[in-house]
Amino acid sequence: METSQSIVPRTPSTTAGHAPTVECSEPPGEGCDPDAGCDVVTVPARQGLEAVDILRRGAAGEAVGPVLHDDGCDTLGFVVPPGTAAAWDVPGSTCTETDGRGLSLDLNPEPPVEGSDWLLPPGEADLATDPAVLRAALGEAARLIQAADNCR
Repeated sequence: METSQSIVPRTPSTTAGHAPTVECSEPPGEGCDPDAGCDVVTVPARQGLEAVDILRRGAAGEAVGPVLHDDGCDTLGFVVPPGTAAAWDVPGSTCTETDGRGLSLDLNPEPPVEGSDWLLPPGEADLATDPAVLRAALGEAARLIQAADNCR
């Protein structure tokens, strides 16, 4: 499994103030091919839950794909098209290439990782979340969290 992580120093785990790069502005694929697999973007749970809400109430084309959560509810994993990991550069998150190993998007799949479960299972979601749309939602989520934290 290959992982791509931002090299930007980790201060807070947010994407506030980060602009998308040109090479990663377009989604690398339409969806997930069972042979090619999907990639998974992992983010802190608070930011991920905000992003899910943003995506679900967004424009018709901005649907959210399957989303995993860990048992401790510390992180969420967004299923994105294969190839996303090669150019993922959002601070505070990682993108893991699965190569189809253990990631089944059947209608009633078992979670691909022991100790995880589906927040949004594949049967109830699109095939994959568009990486550019996810990047924007994560940025908006980070700004909302920062604003809420500054009001205390």
